[in-house]
Order: sequence, then C-alpha cells, then structure tokens
Amino acid sequence: MRRAILSLLALALAAPALAQSAAETPYWASLTADPVNMRVGPARDYGIAWVYQRKLLPLKVLRVHEGWRLVEDPDGARGWVLARFLSRKRTAIVVGGIAEMRETAGGGRLMWRAEPGVVGKLGQCEAGWCRFDAGGHKAWIPAQAIWGEGEP
Repeated sequence: MRRAILSLLALALAAPALAQSAAETPYWASLTADPVNMRVGPARDYGIAWVYQRKLLPLKVLRVHEGWRLVEDPDGARGWVLARFLSRKRTAIVVGGIAEMRETAGGGRLMWRAEPGVVGKLGQCEAGWCRFDAGGHKAWIPAQAIWGEGEP
C-alpha cells in the first residue's frame, strides 16, 4: 500500500513538471558539449542533420518531447537535440559585421572588436546594450550585434 501511494505521489509531482517544461517554450539554451548531433527527429534512430562543434552556442528551444528538444540555431536550422546537452545558461553569438565592445553600456572606451561567429556568455542587457564575456574579454556590446538576446 505504501509503495502504491509513493508511486501515485511521484506521478502527481512529475505531471506538472512535464507540463511546465512544455509550457515554457520557447526559451534560450546553450550547448554544454561538443560535438553535439542535431537530428531530424526526436530519437537516436533518426538521421543526423548537423553536428555542432561549438560549446556554448546559443539555441532557441521551440518544443519539448520527452528527453529531446526541438531547437533553432542562429542560421535558422531546426532539428532535435538531446536535452542533456543543453543548459539554460544564456549565451550569444556575434552576427552581422564586426561588433565593437565598449567599456560602458551606450559607449565609453573601445575595449574589444568581436568578429561574427564569436560566442560568449550573456549578462544583463539595458538600453540596447548587453554585457558580453567572450573568453574572458568582458565589455558591453550592442544588442543588435548578437543573436541570443531578448525574448526567444
């Protein structure tokens, strides 16, 4: 009897958690490893569409299916990634042209220039600028120069 009650309690607690994770989409995530396979469907039986070689690459999670996440990458490619290779740690990637990283939000002294494709940790954003840490090079970067900022 005790085992049955514990099983029912576990199911009751798990159902809201599953519903909550599905209701939270879309959300930002980042890769925790490399390489990571993007598949055409939510199982290992599906073919590999892409192999990511960039730890911390930002991805937009669009759907949740068991232990898999339907993601979209900065180039707009969509596919399925195992959830264990994703983190809620916010990151961003420089897009467009070379982005100037400044000492303060809105300007200040030029600290670094980041080329398109540079990936970094994303900090707070304010007034169109975001705190950005690209391999220890920390400064403020214009929000429009990165993908991974704002609402997913």
